[in-house]
Amino acid sequence: MPNRAAFDELSALAPLLRVRPELERLCQFGAQWASPHDQSPAGWVPFHLVARGSCILDIAGRAPVSLHAGDVVLLPRGDPHLMRGATTPADGRSQPPVVIRPNGAIELASNADAPDTELICGRLSFEPRAESLALAVLPSFILLRADEGPSARRVAGLLHTIRDELVQAAPGARAIGAGLASALMIMVLRIHFARDEARSGILGLLAQRQTAGAVLAMIREPTRPWSLDDLARAANTSRATLVRGFRSLAGQAPLAFLADLRLDLARHRLATSDQGLTEIALDVGYQSQSALTRAFRRRFSLTPTAFRRDREAAQPAG
Repeated sequence: MPNRAAFDELSALAPLLRVRPELERLCQFGAQWASPHDQSPAGWVPFHLVARGSCILDIAGRAPVSLHAGDVVLLPRGDPHLMRGATTPADGRSQPPVVIRPNGAIELASNADAPDTELICGRLSFEPRAESLALAVLPSFILLRADEGPSARRVAGLLHTIRDELVQAAPGARAIGAGLASALMIMVLRIHFARDEARSGILGLLAQRQTAGAVLAMIREPTRPWSLDDLARAANTSRATLVRGFRSLAGQAPLAFLADLRLDLARHRLATSDQGLTEIALDVGYQSQSALTRAFRRRFSLTPTAFRRDREAAQPAG
C-alpha cells in the first residue's frame, strides 16, 4: 500500500498526467535539413520523438543537444528552437526544399527519397487548471534518452509503434497514434518525476504532508494575497514547521516561493501572449504594473518589456 506522502504527491500531479497530444507532422529528412519552431502559444508544450537516425536541437542559452533514435524531448515552456540534421550548420540555411503531403494519418514532411532521419513532431495540451502546476513543477527542457534504462527502452519501443502506425496509415491510425502518444507522454513524465534531480524543490515539498497543502494552495490560487498564517492553515501545520519545511526542501521561505511562482507565471505570459503588462500584473497577483516591473527586474535583471523584446528577437528565422 503506498504511503500517504507518496499518494499526496501523485494526486497533486494528476492534472499533469491528463495530457492531450496532437501529432502534427512525421518528418523524413536526408542529411541536410533544418526546421525552426517559434515560441508556442500558452497552454501548448512542443515535443519531438526521434524515430530513426540522429539530429541536433538548438535552444538559445543552451549547448546544442544531440538526439538519437528513441530519444524524446519536451519543451514545457514552449521555447523557440531549431531542429537540424547532425551535420547541418547551426544557421540552418540553404537546405533542400521540403515537400509536405498528407497520408491520411498525419502530414509527411520530406526532403529526400531515402531519408536518414525520421522524427515525429507534435505538441501537448494540459488541462487549463494545470498551467501553473506545469510551470512550477516542470523544467524548461526534458530529455529522455532511449538508453537511460528499462523504462526508457519501453518508451522507445512505443515510439516506434507510433511511427509504424502513422507510416502505414491504416484505418484508425491517427486515433491509435494519438492514444499511444498520450500513454508515451505519461510514461515520460513519470520517469522524469522519479529522477533524483526532480526530487528536490517543489516535488520534495509535495511529498511532505506538512508542506504539500501550502504548495497546492499557492498553485491553485497564485493571485490570492496569501499570508504565512493562511498558508499554515492550508497545510494544517504551524508557521514555524511550515517555514522549516520550505527552507529544508526548497531553500526558501513560503512567501518567497510564492513570489517566484508569480514571476514564473508572469514570464510565461510575457513569452506566450500579447497581454499588456498591467493585465499580466493583476492576473498573477501584483497590484500594479510598476510592482511587477520592480520584482521582475530584481529576479531576472531586466524589465518585463525588455524580456518580451528579447524573446521576440530570439525567434528562429523561418
